[in-house]
Amino acid sequence: MDLKWQPGVIPVEERLNVFALVIYIPGPLGLFLDNLRKDLVPDYDPHAHVSVLPPRTLAVGWQVASEQAAALTACRAPFEIELTHVSVFPVTGVVYIEIGQGGDDLRRMHAAMNATALGFEEPFAYYPHVTLAQELPPESVAGVLDLAARRWREYRGNRAFRAERAVLVQSTLSNRWIDLRACVLGSNNSK
Repeated sequence: MDLKWQPGVIPVEERLNVFALVIYIPGPLGLFLDNLRKDLVPDYDPHAHVSVLPPRTLAVGWQVASEQAAALTACRAPFEIELTHVSVFPVTGVVYIEIGQGGDDLRRMHAAMNATALGFEEPFAYYPHVTLAQELPPESVAGVLDLAARRWREYRGNRAFRAERAVLVQSTLSNRWIDLRACVLGSNNSK
């Protein structure tokens, strides 16, 4: 049984004070990226996403932070996100897919949300992307980058998706992420 998506099953004492706000990548594109990440990092249990707020500790309870996330996403209209090409962050060796269309929307969302209850001093400037592989031994980065780039070039499906909701997630001792609250983009506009 996959406990990752069932927060009630994971005891509170196994949850860490580490949270993120993500937009999951749906459909065939998300499935392709999950399978690609499993091929690149076999011991990882992926759920393809774009982070709006990268992992962070919170100085308040997650419920307070989730209220802020819900209020801010409710004021933002859904938007398209297009994935472009595979690259690597030179300092960390993280292999990722760049974001074209939707990148500016994600930057604006991040800037608005990285404050008060969700605020955190991040070690790197926010750069919207989809992580494919991280924490790699330095000598394997080039090979993983080449394989990821080749597989991405071979992918024939749609490379864009509509961002309609963001999910506040929490990390656990077993390095799993659990969904805490889904926040619908533009929900204030439909009233």
